[in-house]
Amino acid sequence: MESVRIQKYIAEAGLCSRRAAEALIAAGEVYINGEKAEPGRKVVPGTDKVTVSGRVVKDQPQPKLTYVMHKPRGTVCTNSDPHGSLTIFDILPRALAGLRLFCAGRLDKDSEGLLVLTTDGDLANRLMHPSSTVVKRYHVILEEPFPTGKLGQLLKGAIVEGEHLKVEHATLINPRRDGSSASLDVHLHHGKKREIRQLFLAFGFPVKRLRRYQIGAFPLRGIPLRAVKQLSTKEIASLFATPRLTGALRAEKAPSLHAD
Repeated sequence: MESVRIQKYIAEAGLCSRRAAEALIAAGEVYINGEKAEPGRKVVPGTDKVTVSGRVVKDQPQPKLTYVMHKPRGTVCTNSDPHGSLTIFDILPRALAGLRLFCAGRLDKDSEGLLVLTTDGDLANRLMHPSSTVVKRYHVILEEPFPTGKLGQLLKGAIVEGEHLKVEHATLINPRRDGSSASLDVHLHHGKKREIRQLFLAFGFPVKRLRRYQIGAFPLRGIPLRAVKQLSTKEIASLFATPRLTGALRAEKAPSLHAD
């Protein structure tokens, strides 16, 4: 049988994404035939024994399935949470319980909206890798109105804890007469942890609500809260598409998000 790189082997087994597998290897959590794995090392499926954090990785690959979820606030994107928080896997339909799904681009506990879950490690890697420039679109509600004159600062960005945070597009939604609004449409294609929240906070505008309403050309519209939808090949391809800007928003209008 043909050998494969260890990070790809782990991803195809549905344990985690390829990038996450690389992190596990670097952390010394991966062993091949009892020896600590090195990045890029190859294994032969069915012959070599691979363990991750002490657990044997099964050779049988999972079927490549991809779903989207309308994530509710208050849930975390991990398989288990030491603090006892409800996870997105706790609310999955029972029919999907046997699949080793993982998130291809997370949302923090306080955020909601479109989330991709897949057993396909290669797809997850493509969606999350910076070179893919997959555009994510968010509807943001702030604690205080944001002035139109400061929109350029969001595009230029700010250094927060040594990282340069910025967005690719920002538009006020239904601005007031003074040219400000607490509601914004924001697009970015990288998505570091809590990037939008940290960026607005750096400029003195805490985020009250945040919803991801579109990935590529695939919209959240029509998917009820907490619901899961399996994607077709065509819909998966739409995750990588980049519609043109049409007025204040891109092709998909941001769903209503009240500041309650």
